[in-house]
Amino acid sequence: MYTPDAIGTPGAANATKVLLLGSGELGREVTVALQRLGVEVHAVDRYAGAPAQRVADFHYTVDMTDPQMIRGLVEEIRPDFVVPEIEALATGALQELEDEQLTTVIPTARATRLTMNREGIRTLADRELGLPNSRHVFASSFEEFRDGVRQIGIPCVVKPVMSSSGKGQSYIRSAEDIAPAWEYAMSGGRVHSERVIIEQFVPFDYEITLLTVRSVDPATGEDATWFCEPIGHRQEHGDYVESWQPAQMSTEALEAARSVAARITGALGGRGVFGVELFVKGNDVYFSEVSPRPHDTGMVTMGSQRFSEFDLHARAILGLPIDTTLISPGASAVIYGDVEGRAPSYAGLAQALAVPESDVRIFGKPESHVRRRMGVAFATAEDTDTARRNARQAADAVTLSVSGE
Repeated sequence: MYTPDAIGTPGAANATKVLLLGSGELGREVTVALQRLGVEVHAVDRYAGAPAQRVADFHYTVDMTDPQMIRGLVEEIRPDFVVPEIEALATGALQELEDEQLTTVIPTARATRLTMNREGIRTLADRELGLPNSRHVFASSFEEFRDGVRQIGIPCVVKPVMSSSGKGQSYIRSAEDIAPAWEYAMSGGRVHSERVIIEQFVPFDYEITLLTVRSVDPATGEDATWFCEPIGHRQEHGDYVESWQPAQMSTEALEAARSVAARITGALGGRGVFGVELFVKGNDVYFSEVSPRPHDTGMVTMGSQRFSEFDLHARAILGLPIDTTLISPGASAVIYGDVEGRAPSYAGLAQALAVPESDVRIFGKPESHVRRRMGVAFATAEDTDTARRNARQAADAVTLSVSGE
């Protein structure tokens, strides 16, 4: 995999360039981390004014599911690296560009393609690697869906094979939920696809994100794997609302989690941060999903670690040394829009930042929606319980309003 011998100067002919596909709040932090290391960042999104576009060296607004648009940008910019930040991409074009050696896709084009679709990654995890995971079936019509629910049994969980942030995800508790779950899944996919996964409901004790980093070991010059301390998180409607680090686990469960994470990320290959989602029941660990990029629950690392997940992603992309040291227990809490409208204003920042050991990130999105993530608060403390309370207090202090209210 390509590793630059030196970092050039942004704006100059020798610039080291990254093309960021997707410019949300995670991409914004990745952009800043790369720029701190001297990299020139080109940020792309489907709408203008996305968070990373506001801080990048150059920005573009295009349909990222259009393969010609993606190819055109790569041929024009000639980036050293293409870094996907979202899943809804023309992954076929990325594979072609990688095959033609026009750029390096992070972590790899194959990893981007497989993780875009829950069917692809579950097939890899289940059939090829034999990782422990919940029983599941796929369906492409309502009839198949109804039969699949009967096969898996009630209760069960339903997700579009291509969705994010909990969109289209529901929990079937009785036969009356089957039809509404299908309709909701059809409305929640990232792209038009009448295909869903039906998963056995596992009564797990808790779930974690294990941030797994693949980069170059400076002692050997070979690819190696590092793990951050596990991150606990709480979700509502399939979307994360708070996270904390470290999550308390038994030694046996942590070793099992690291084994699962190492196997799935090793199979995907490449370099970068992977957000591996796992269910834990006792000492047993079940694979859920993996994102080949920094994870939303990992925003807690901006306060809890010496280097955040975004710093680690930037380092791994460039093949630089990795340090996953935890410096303090910490927690994050999402700031939701709670209002609908454009050009929101934010009040309560003084109160939020008065909370002990707290900090806030406002994402700067041009439109607010009731359930849209508009910012995040995080806090450190002597223990995660205190950090969670403080992060929530800081998040609740921030209120949004839009013109006309």
